[in-house]
Amino acid sequence: MKDQTRVIAALLIGAAAGAALGLLLAPEKGEKTRDDIADYINDLVEAAKDKAQTATSGIKEYGSNVYDKAKSKFSGVADTVSDYKDAAIETAREKASDLKDKAQSKFEEAKSKAKNGANDLNHSVQNS
Repeated sequence: MKDQTRVIAALLIGAAAGAALGLLLAPEKGEKTRDDIADYINDLVEAAKDKAQTATSGIKEYGSNVYDKAKSKFSGVADTVSDYKDAAIETAREKASDLKDKAQSKFEEAKSKAKNGANDLNHSVQNS
């Protein structure tokens, strides 16, 4: 951007110097010289406008590209985080289900042992 500003400034300075030299060295008279200088300056102004528009378009395109890249990366990160969240939830559910099954199994085992112990005690009392 700074280089383009320098180019535009140099063009304008060159235009002014050219116009001054044109007036001093012009072999033609009056109105024709003024018209030529006005055309020359108008051409330089148009060139400067074109450069400024090109620079503006370039900046807008660059900003748009940076925005799109940032948005894409953020979207990718958000998707990855969502995937990790889903995986963590699924893992927690699986662990909870495993713990429930183990607890149920231990409960059934303890219940069976208690029942067998009660039956053994009942048989020993009846046989005494």
